[in-house]
Amino acid sequence: MTVLRRAGLSLFAPVLAIVVALVISGVVIALIGENPFDAVRVMFDFGDTPSQQTQGIVVVLNRAVPLFLAGLAVSVAFRMGLFNIGVEGQYRLATILAAAAGAAVALPGPLHLLLIVVVAMVVGALWAGIVAVLKVTRGVSEVISSIMLNFIALGIASFLLTGPLRGSPEGAQIITTTPIPESGWFPGLNGLLGALGLAQPRTELYGFLLVAVVAGVVVSVLVKRTRFGFDLRASGLSPSAATASGVDARGMVVKTMLISGAIAGLIGLPDLLGDQHSYGTEFTAGLGFLGIAVALLGRNSPVGIALGALLFGFLDRAAIPLQFADIPASVVTIIQGTIVLSVVVANEVSRRLTRRSAERGNAVAPPTAGDGSTGGGQGPDGGPPPDDGPGSGTGPGLRTATGEGGRSDQREGAGA
Repeated sequence: MTVLRRAGLSLFAPVLAIVVALVISGVVIALIGENPFDAVRVMFDFGDTPSQQTQGIVVVLNRAVPLFLAGLAVSVAFRMGLFNIGVEGQYRLATILAAAAGAAVALPGPLHLLLIVVVAMVVGALWAGIVAVLKVTRGVSEVISSIMLNFIALGIASFLLTGPLRGSPEGAQIITTTPIPESGWFPGLNGLLGALGLAQPRTELYGFLLVAVVAGVVVSVLVKRTRFGFDLRASGLSPSAATASGVDARGMVVKTMLISGAIAGLIGLPDLLGDQHSYGTEFTAGLGFLGIAVALLGRNSPVGIALGALLFGFLDRAAIPLQFADIPASVVTIIQGTIVLSVVVANEVSRRLTRRSAERGNAVAPPTAGDGSTGGGQGPDGGPPPDDGPGSGTGPGLRTATGEGGRSDQREGAGA
């Protein structure tokens, strides 16, 4: 299969999913009495002034950063054949405990940030580790256990927010933890925008974007360029075959879920360290579930996940302009939902096309001259094949294991 054909099959599923989602959404918009083309125009309208246009780009990027981390966390588990649907609970619990840890200490800037990041990753990893331990020791499906742990994590976070970790005064409409000191804030990247000649936006571009890029590179190298990544993918394809070749498949389940949970712990930090600086009742929710859609759309590739995160970030930004144009913002939810459904179907179609193409390639592959498959092999310098004695080589001198030749060989072996 050529490189171009492989690339085409890889792009087939996400492109088909997006096209189908746009068609279905267009039909829905038309049914409610609005013009689908007007809706598309509004979605792509980033403003009239350079400042407004830069602001729209920053909003998309800020939304895409946590979505990228969510998709990355889900994709690591997917590579192992695991479905970590508990990313939602892992990042929510990790974020509130990281916010509490950051508010409880006063350290120099880099150390303060490092403490918050480490706490978030450790909490996320430990919470995901519960799923792994239940699977390898008791055979509990990671789907069931992670869903149940989502509810437990959200309940614990709610208890901590309204109880021991509450920082807002009594009677406040929005309950939050104690704000993190400025030494624990992550610097923004608006200076980089100015260096690129772009107008300054009203919103700060999250500096955590750099951490997300590093995380994507590390995961890509880990999965594709290391022995651990090979064992991970082998265990995901066939645990029994991996075990037979010396891979500890049960240990790989635990390690993979710990890595997935650690990445999940980072999901809430862009908003926490770049904007809100505290965890509250209005903290961004649902990123873990959106991460599943982003990972599916990106086919578990960090580059594909980044593009999927940008698409979902673009759709989220489009919700407000649609409302101003008297078009229901629920159109965005419809598009996102149909993308998820379409990408699942398209991935299966792409997988079958890839398998059939590979099977056709194996079926029509002709035997090469001199490979022992025919009697027409050649010897050195294009001459006839050498005669290495009876029973060797191919052609008329070859005796099969049945018939007279087989009996003659048996008699010679018995006489020997």
